[in-house]
Amino acid sequence: MTEKKLAWIQDAMDELEESGLLIHLRTIESPPGAWMVVDGKRVLNLCTNNYLGLADHPRLKAAAKEAVDRYGVGPTAVRTIAGTLALHQELERKVAAFKKVEDALYVQSGFLANQAAIPPLVGKGDVIFSDRLNHASIIDGARLSRAKIIVYEHCDPHDLEAKVKEHLPDYRRGLVVTDGVFSMDGDVAPLDKIYEVAERYGLMTMVDDAHGEGVLGEGGRGIVDHFGLHGKFDVEIGTFSKAFGVVGGVIAGKKIIVDYLRQKARPFLFSNAVTAADTAACIAAIDVLSESTELVDRLWANTDYFKTAMKELGFDVGQSVTPITPVMLGDVKLAKQFSRRLFDEGVFAMALGYPTVPKGLARIRVMLSAALTQEDLDFGLEKFAKVGRELGVIA
Repeated sequence: MTEKKLAWIQDAMDELEESGLLIHLRTIESPPGAWMVVDGKRVLNLCTNNYLGLADHPRLKAAAKEAVDRYGVGPTAVRTIAGTLALHQELERKVAAFKKVEDALYVQSGFLANQAAIPPLVGKGDVIFSDRLNHASIIDGARLSRAKIIVYEHCDPHDLEAKVKEHLPDYRRGLVVTDGVFSMDGDVAPLDKIYEVAERYGLMTMVDDAHGEGVLGEGGRGIVDHFGLHGKFDVEIGTFSKAFGVVGGVIAGKKIIVDYLRQKARPFLFSNAVTAADTAACIAAIDVLSESTELVDRLWANTDYFKTAMKELGFDVGQSVTPITPVMLGDVKLAKQFSRRLFDEGVFAMALGYPTVPKGLARIRVMLSAALTQEDLDFGLEKFAKVGRELGVIA
């Protein structure tokens, strides 16, 4: 029986269930390859962020095992006391070289990277200009800073400039921050235009490249490389948990900023260092991408093949120009029913609804990967077509 003081929680949970928004966790029992075991069933993986198939790559696994033998399983300290391993510094050097920036700082996750970077750069008396659809980690990092947050319309540099003109004179300094690739819709920020606005008004610039690294740019070097803005954008936030297949976040960019963040970033100062195994696997991932563009090329070939076929079937895949492929359904209950039927048919692709996406814009989000063969893609397309016709989504 629920305690009286906690009854409100049960009411809230009941409301989530009734509205179709209650999250039910599926249990993974294998590596996140092209096929994986989920809740005891072997299914086609169209769900994880393993863009390049690196999460189960032999070189990454071998590097992680070797690091455990050499360093143990945990650093047992924060980086600033006794937790900085030689591996951490090697990774930071390799990331900086890969992304063609002056320096990089490795932190515990991509989410924490935004919380680490934003508050030291702006605070009370400052202003942040933030894209309306920025990731929750940017929103939370901005809130922690106590700076004034001004939201500009999604991917709209004209609205950004209008907001900057109106508000910047009232504040000490300003920061413009945007996702590079937007994780729900798969569209890309007009980074070149955003940079032009920032330059005109003396704003610091930050881009979260979580879904751009390993995907956009030469050999997966990211959105700054894609737009040729090396040395111009001040801060690039990244993660090793998506295309790189491991875990951890990175703050890359101008050396003066990265050096300052080593002194001021609270997650870096007050949370334990990332394990040697994870760090070594990240180094191996950078090495794999530095040697060849094969995986990135295959990812884009799979993306073009799948999206073209989905459009021909009659599905609405939104405005995505990246491997993120939203299958727009609108109603969250329909999206969850669609996801369950796909799973019954052997395809793992989760439904996303509010608050992950706005109300009325529920979808199945397909995440494509270089690990998929054409046979895998055809299987997925066949099942999407079957369920889509069954539920009246396509004719």
